[in-house]
Amino acid sequence: MNVLVINAGSSSLKYQLFNVERQQLLAKGICERVGSAESFHKHGLDDNETVIDAKMADHDEAMALVLEAMTSGPDRAIDSLGQIDAVGHRIVQGGKYFDRSVLIDDDVIAKIDELAELAPLHNKAALMGIRACRKHMPGVPMVAVFDTSFFQTLPPKAYMYPLPYELYEKYAIRKYGAHGTSHRYIAERAAAFLDEPIEDLKLITCHLGNGCSMSAVDHGVAVDTSMGLTPLDGLMMGTRCGAIDPAIVTFVMEHEGFTPQQMSDLMNKQSGLLGISGISNDLRSVRTASEEGHERAQLAYDMYSNSVKKYIGQYIAVMGGVDAIVLTAGVGENCEKMRRMIFTGLQPLGIKLDLERNKRGRGTERLISSDDSAVSIIVIPTDEESMIARDTFEIVHERVDVPLI
Repeated sequence: MNVLVINAGSSSLKYQLFNVERQQLLAKGICERVGSAESFHKHGLDDNETVIDAKMADHDEAMALVLEAMTSGPDRAIDSLGQIDAVGHRIVQGGKYFDRSVLIDDDVIAKIDELAELAPLHNKAALMGIRACRKHMPGVPMVAVFDTSFFQTLPPKAYMYPLPYELYEKYAIRKYGAHGTSHRYIAERAAAFLDEPIEDLKLITCHLGNGCSMSAVDHGVAVDTSMGLTPLDGLMMGTRCGAIDPAIVTFVMEHEGFTPQQMSDLMNKQSGLLGISGISNDLRSVRTASEEGHERAQLAYDMYSNSVKKYIGQYIAVMGGVDAIVLTAGVGENCEKMRRMIFTGLQPLGIKLDLERNKRGRGTERLISSDDSAVSIIVIPTDEESMIARDTFEIVHERVDVPLI
């Protein structure tokens, strides 16, 4: 069974084609700058990737290019669109409606649209991807996989905000989280890596990149997470401020004369590493500047690591201990210096990083804690796309009543 996984952004369309039964990646690529004169299409597996300048006025045209690339040429992945058995879509916000992945129908589409207020850039873009797939592949079953569904297990004491309860009843203001597909994947992989049932483990999962979130996974169930009503809450990120004193919002709006949209842009697009360093939202650039003596870059680096460290402490308290801490995404997987800064000083909690192991390996699942550490520290490269493909496979098979192989 071939499953096409789509991750549509506001000006991008990322895709991978899997044969799920053989666990084989057949094709992948991304359409970038969709809707602009500088749009281009990157297609092909790592050793055979090509980049083509291609005009794409919208996601409809981008999808047409993707499907043509997969079905034409000597290196085509499939011979015809009829060999795509299902499509899985990454959806950021599923709100209170979806606690698991679901088959897409008109009602699901309406709810995704309704929830766009909580993730305006992501949900609207996902709908463009869904509509483009419906046009070019009518009749092919599609599945929505929600970033928020993993966190529907949070207890009320974790997901409620201490605001008047009527606001929750009226607007469903609560913590929804994000990056749930990634947290679910690395939690499962960490249990397999440790050769322990996930039901026996207390895990802290850390998705650290330009966007950052952490979660507490207690015996296989998410019980807390750092992102909130929107992805703005929690950790300091590339351009997002994360958790701040709420009074700062009204203070800045009053003194700067900001509109709500301007304040939102300040917190979402101008803060974090970029706002503190004044250099970049990319940790690699900030690290280089800090090592050259740039004081604001060093401050940004210190704040980022301290933000993660505080959440580790919180989640140990929430779960009454921890068996393993799992790191993923661009920073979590690749930045040995940031990992070292995060775990420095945590030795009294039984968390000990092995400095040599921390320097070795890249792109692989690996243990980086010391042999005498009471808590395992594991790096797991995330693979949200394969999780989306798996969910799509299982849901479509259940729909057509075909047994899993």
